[in-house]
Amino acid sequence: MIKAGVALAAFLSASTALAAPTLSPVWTDHAVIQRDRPVVVEGTAKPGEKLTGTLGGASASATAAKDGSFALTFPARPASSEPVALTVNGADASSTTVSDLLVGDVWLCGGQSNMEFSTWSSAGGPLAAQNSKDDSLRLLMIPKVSALTPQKDFGGKVAWAPAALDSVKDFSGACYFMARQLRKDLKVPIGAIHSNWGGSQIRAWLNPEGGAKLYGAAAMAQLVQYQKDPLAAVTAFGPEWEKWWTDHAHQAPWDNPDALDWQPVPQISAWGEWKGTPLATNGNGNVWMRRTITLTPQQAKAGGTLNIGLVDDIDMTFVNGHPVGNTSSWSDERHYRIPASYLKAGANEVMVLVTNSYGAGGMESKPDRLSFDLANGASIPLGEGWRYSISKVTDYPPRAPWDGIAGIGVMHNKMISPFGHFALTGAGWYQGESDVGIPGYADRLRELIAGWREQFGSGLRMLVIQLPNWGPTTEHPTASGWAEIRNEEFKAVAADRNAALIPTLDIGENDNLHPLDKLRVGLRMAMGAEGKALPLPVSARRQGGAVVVSFSGIEGGLHTWSSGHAIGVELCGATQESCRYAAATAMGDTLSIVDDGQPATRVRYAWIDSPVVNLYDARALPVPGFELPITQ
Repeated sequence: MIKAGVALAAFLSASTALAAPTLSPVWTDHAVIQRDRPVVVEGTAKPGEKLTGTLGGASASATAAKDGSFALTFPARPASSEPVALTVNGADASSTTVSDLLVGDVWLCGGQSNMEFSTWSSAGGPLAAQNSKDDSLRLLMIPKVSALTPQKDFGGKVAWAPAALDSVKDFSGACYFMARQLRKDLKVPIGAIHSNWGGSQIRAWLNPEGGAKLYGAAAMAQLVQYQKDPLAAVTAFGPEWEKWWTDHAHQAPWDNPDALDWQPVPQISAWGEWKGTPLATNGNGNVWMRRTITLTPQQAKAGGTLNIGLVDDIDMTFVNGHPVGNTSSWSDERHYRIPASYLKAGANEVMVLVTNSYGAGGMESKPDRLSFDLANGASIPLGEGWRYSISKVTDYPPRAPWDGIAGIGVMHNKMISPFGHFALTGAGWYQGESDVGIPGYADRLRELIAGWREQFGSGLRMLVIQLPNWGPTTEHPTASGWAEIRNEEFKAVAADRNAALIPTLDIGENDNLHPLDKLRVGLRMAMGAEGKALPLPVSARRQGGAVVVSFSGIEGGLHTWSSGHAIGVELCGATQESCRYAAATAMGDTLSIVDDGQPATRVRYAWIDSPVVNLYDARALPVPGFELPITQ
């Protein structure tokens, strides 16, 4: 037995000694290396291990740090379709090799569902995918997995693949069409990366530095705290949530449940199945759910776990006025620890605010999944006896820092951070739908861009796809959340010397949140990627009896299709009520607006959710939606 143990120990020791260096997960066969930039290859090895590497004919060396991380830096390489191999050698002759690497331009495409929207689902996409074979166009898909802190691995194995039907059909349509055009125009290898999550807010993509700058150290600490003690994190987040609710509803139902009017819950199921109730036809909004649990003194002293099953989408759960859980996920069952100090003998009130923004909504598990499990092993069924009250508050409460779709950096941590310092030419960002109604988008976009440039290179070219036309139309000037986001996107790009605003006001569909024309989106992205000037408002000034708006990026002058005037132009004073449509005429690279003599401090254009526009340049590129102050 002793000999066998010694042999096993020797085998394990040898295996450990021969462990090959591990490369960061972006380094796989068929990858595209960014041209004209130093090539940084990161990975992990044994702490203190000396490593050497070769990339084509170049060599580099490094020593692994105390945590095992290393970085080999190779000289910049020109674009080349000639495949090269990368080999990293450990100190004990172990090695890791990836091959068939090309050198060209690499682009990251990020955002929510309109960037995620597949090539196959796009107009003309099936034909494009079937004819996509191109060995010099390489694609990389990143799995949709989130994390509370930055990680070194993606949420599953990833692999670069040459463009072909199987790799293209599920890839971002906008990103693929951009990459295909860049291949045609630049004639160098192109790498395109798809890292998107439908419904995500922009703050989910911020790095820790950007998150801390915008939301503070306390919120970032709650992310870490949630990993170790979810109840403590919910307790810390609770006051912010409660203040928001009381400011909007002017009541605190978790402290006084009887302040609400209650109706019996027909059944534990999706609200769409509650026939005869308002929720059967409209499940969007906020609904309080209430259940009274009667406990003996012994049961109350035991504490336990509250199980309320699946909740679509978000819940904020209280027990006797104490916040105990906040989860944003339609696919995760809720299991919340309830300490004995929160309970009492007799009636205990469970209050759950269910917030739903899309689909049926509600508590959707089978009734037998709902229970209160006591620490002593007993269980109290909770599948019946619930009541509900529909709130008049239609806005959505604040999202917790750990929120599954909108938490601070939760998607960056698992879908961006693992790239390490992999060099890129640029990035395309198509997002904003989920941030409508949340002030400060331009600040969040600025921090997103700063974080990506810190990680991928200070020269990163940024393409911001402005939200398309979608939603209701109107005959009168009105407030518009979508127009606000478009304007925030415009402001962020106008303040950035290496960014382009990609207009899409003319290719949306007012009755379809996911317009099918991703080809023109991709073609316009390619124009921005290549540095071609795109229409952008610059200033609005009073000149004589007019307000003149000047633009940059116009080719062949401005044109007003099907009319002698630009439609959707507004003059505004200080309030929304002061806004009115104004006659505007295109004159070269400017737009001349008749001054109607009423107070005007601002010019707005295309300021509704789904505007109809007719102001284009000679390339059929539309002017983006915007607001500008009027100067003298």
